[in-house]
Amino acid sequence: MQTSRARRGSLGVAVAATGLLATLLTAGPAAASPDPGDLVPGAGAQQSAGAAGGEGRELAPGEIPGQDEIVHSRNIKHLANIPSTDPTRINSDLAFQGRYAYAGNYTGFTIYDIGNPKAPKTVTEVLCPGGQNDISVQGDLLFLSTDSSRSDDSCNSVSQPATEKSSWEGIKIFDIKDKKNPKYIKSVETACGSHTHTLVPGGRDIYLYVSSYSPSDAFPDCKPPHDGISIVKVPKKDPTRAAVVAFPVLFPDGGNPGAPTNPGVSKTTGCHDITVLPSENLAAGACMGDGILFDISKPEEPRVIDRVQDNVNFSFWHSATFNERVNKVVFTDELGGGGGATCNEATGPDRGADGIYEITGRGDQRKLVFKSYFKIPRHQADTENCVAHNGSLVPVGGGRDIMVQAWYQGGVSVWDFTDSTSPKEIAYFERGPLTTDKLGLGGSWSAYYYNGHIYSNDIVKGLDVLRLDDWRTDSAKWVRLDRLNTQTQPEYH
Repeated sequence: MQTSRARRGSLGVAVAATGLLATLLTAGPAAASPDPGDLVPGAGAQQSAGAAGGEGRELAPGEIPGQDEIVHSRNIKHLANIPSTDPTRINSDLAFQGRYAYAGNYTGFTIYDIGNPKAPKTVTEVLCPGGQNDISVQGDLLFLSTDSSRSDDSCNSVSQPATEKSSWEGIKIFDIKDKKNPKYIKSVETACGSHTHTLVPGGRDIYLYVSSYSPSDAFPDCKPPHDGISIVKVPKKDPTRAAVVAFPVLFPDGGNPGAPTNPGVSKTTGCHDITVLPSENLAAGACMGDGILFDISKPEEPRVIDRVQDNVNFSFWHSATFNERVNKVVFTDELGGGGGATCNEATGPDRGADGIYEITGRGDQRKLVFKSYFKIPRHQADTENCVAHNGSLVPVGGGRDIMVQAWYQGGVSVWDFTDSTSPKEIAYFERGPLTTDKLGLGGSWSAYYYNGHIYSNDIVKGLDVLRLDDWRTDSAKWVRLDRLNTQTQPEYH
């Protein structure tokens, strides 16, 4: 399955090569595509639909669980699993609305009924290939990101080199009023495709901030410089009129130059992911070699307030999360592009980790100030792809900062960063290595807290539902949302 553009290197070939880990750690992200591209999902026993796969057990210090073995902390319970119907596909991001969860994958998306978290049900599966199918929902509309060069914008397209002018990448829009029969109603082509997108709600219109990167003079629709984001405007009354309305330049100086100036660091050629906080007209961007804070009071004219770099330990700025008081941002570093075994002792605690930044000052004088790193304390096997990935706040309120986060084969981690200088893990769930003889691809792509439960979209295993029972997080169970697109961060309290 072709899951990344022709312009990116084949990570699958690199994984098969001897010494992959050493290559990733020395060459940095330029040697691999951020987010798993051509990697083949690892083999592993599938669980029966709805079954939690056993009670699991707690790990001993320094222990690595057996192949495919479920382990978790005492305050986590595995309630259910709906296995993938196609174990060769790559499952990606999640969105929620009402009693439904929407799960992207590289061949389309799945709608689940999670009205009973102990017994979730598959409502429908839509086939529409075009990795990575990053997903969001608003009302009766569902949006998908295509960052895989395709022959056309249809759901019957095939892979086609980005050097072909006729190739297509961008945003697909579906009408999901009938959950059993979603209808594809509109496409919008965007420069360099759409690796991810962020929904910015408005009055009459919805805006999508489209993140993409890796331009080349050889690509007719993705030439350098590519130093900003595409903004798509979607009229609510007529979404078929959706169109690109702006391409604001966020890095007029070109951003982080990357190697050789900064060895092991990605050159900034766009953004990977953006999180918006509409209630504060604020956004945080994870943009390859840079982290940015910007004002979105004028949705079509975002304005950068502050920009930071970490040219010592950060390889690829991947995603961002605000805390509830909006005085912190957690940025993730996707060292090795999601395909490397970077949660081992050799990599250490400060690389492939989260960076905690406090926001100081007010208005245009706000600054991002680094405080510390957080990385899961459980070492993973050298056959497990593992690095900081997608997560969300656990809305505990009361001035405490707790979030849940996916770490690929490192599993799901719940951690407390109330003390910005001393974050700590308070709960975890993971499976043992999918493979023990070679590096495989699997684990939790996204882990989000929604209406009292944790939902994880596992690349190979499908949808997992977890219950967290801990005095530090019990208050979050009272917070009920009507929808959650994690990159459109709500006011929880």
